Amino acid sequence: MANFQTHITFSTVMGVGYGAAAHLFYEVPIPTCILAGGLCSVSGMLPDVDSNAGRPLRESMAFAAAVVPMMMIDRFHQFGMSSESIVLAGAAIYLFIRFVIGTLLRDYTVHRGMFHSLPAAVIAGEFAFLVASGEDVQIRIYKAGGVVLGYLSHLLLDELYSIEWHRGRLRLKHSFGSAMKLFSTKWWPNISTLAKLVVLTYLVMKEPGWMQHYYQDQIRPPLQQTAEKVVDRVIR
Repeated sequence: MANFQTHITFSTVMGVGYGAAAHLFYEVPIPTCILAGGLCSVSGMLPDVDSNAGRPLRESMAFAAAVVPMMMIDRFHQFGMSSESIVLAGAAIYLFIRFVIGTLLRDYTVHRGMFHSLPAAVIAGEFAFLVASGEDVQIRIYKAGGVVLGYLSHLLLDELYSIEWHRGRLRLKHSFGSAMKLFSTKWWPNISTLAKLVVLTYLVMKEPGWMQHYYQDQIRPPLQQTAEKVVDRVIR
């Protein structure tokens, strides 16, 4: 099994390539490429958040708690929140991820469970898409792709390290196939994962349209009214 250092090194290399390729071939802005590459790098730890109190869980929760609120700033502005409200919402999200989600993962997950699966990689990408707010859907997909790529890099390494050379021939360890799987041998993890996948897929398909309608109905009219008042005062 690949260790923490191997996973983070491999996902970081892939993140550098992911960001560089987007900038060179598609002229994606450098800050966006750096963010997507960083997400790919850190996502190489995500499958191991089921390792109880291990280093991947601590590092992943600390990173997610810090980055998720910052990635949601655009969404907070879309909801018309004040600066003070944004700070309070960011602090609440930080505490919730760092302590509530971290505790749940530590107490109720099993290593090499459904966090080590292909559906979990899709779920992580969909969650990243929803968090990475903004008007440009393609950029959001690009950032989410970095998360999926980093996640898959971890699963791939786990499978490769399940193959060993023993007495002149290749041999598969008992752990082979436990990372890049579609389902578990237990029914509850399968149901839970499928439910999350269905809900997040629905939200990903609908959310851009919802936010556009919300902006047109709730945010844009007050802005127009404010602009009209300013124009009237200038004219007078």
